[in-house]
Amino acid sequence: MAAADRPGVEAVLFDVDDTLVDTAGAFAAAIEAVAQEYLPHVGAEEHAEMLALWRADARGYYRRFTRGEITHTEQRRARAAELHEAFGGPPLHDDDDLFARWDARYNEAFAAAWRPFDDALACVREVSGRGLAVGAVTNAQRAMQEQKLRRCGLADDVPLLVTLDTFGVGKPDPRVFTEACRLLGTDAAATVYVGDELDLDARAARAAGLRGVWLDRPGRRRGGAFAEDPEAARAEGIEVIAGLSELTVLLEP
Repeated sequence: MAAADRPGVEAVLFDVDDTLVDTAGAFAAAIEAVAQEYLPHVGAEEHAEMLALWRADARGYYRRFTRGEITHTEQRRARAAELHEAFGGPPLHDDDDLFARWDARYNEAFAAAWRPFDDALACVREVSGRGLAVGAVTNAQRAMQEQKLRRCGLADDVPLLVTLDTFGVGKPDPRVFTEACRLLGTDAAATVYVGDELDLDARAARAAGLRGVWLDRPGRRRGGAFAEDPEAARAEGIEVIAGLSELTVLLEP
């Protein structure tokens, strides 16, 4: 859709993880913590490889969780077991006590490392300052995301509208986006959605009638099965930005 043909923007919806909050950095801290305790034979030089495996989630356990097929604990345990299998750690499939300790250590390090991106708060406040409604939509559970936004100083500026708890499923289900627009009182066509995943965020938002923006931060792609082609995105009418400081330019009439 050409810029001249677009309706005026009434609202901006943000993804949370790796859009407003540096979740990949928190993953790195969590993986390092469990590696030091449960895979001490793995050298520090291999931690980046461990992180890449974790983020890629090649078997799609987290997406199964967001589709309501398995629980959060089941996806976490399956991914932890996959990590241990790949790097020679103790088996986690049948040892409930070991996994409980592993999970507690992971969660502790993960939460301690939550940080907002440097461009997040300034972008949100500039959007709000233009009189536009703001909200967040996330494929994670509400309790954790509320804590995350508070920890990162974003809770007062970014209302958490729709989480995985709302419908029991997450993006790309169009209900997620439609409900967020309903809560804001805005038309989908006049609502921008920006997130770091091309398929679950920008493409899914566009399919639901919103204006999809893909945040393609340099050096942040996951690789593997994730859709990450900026030219393909632009050909579909999806706008691509490298940082949130570029978002406000797209909001100009």
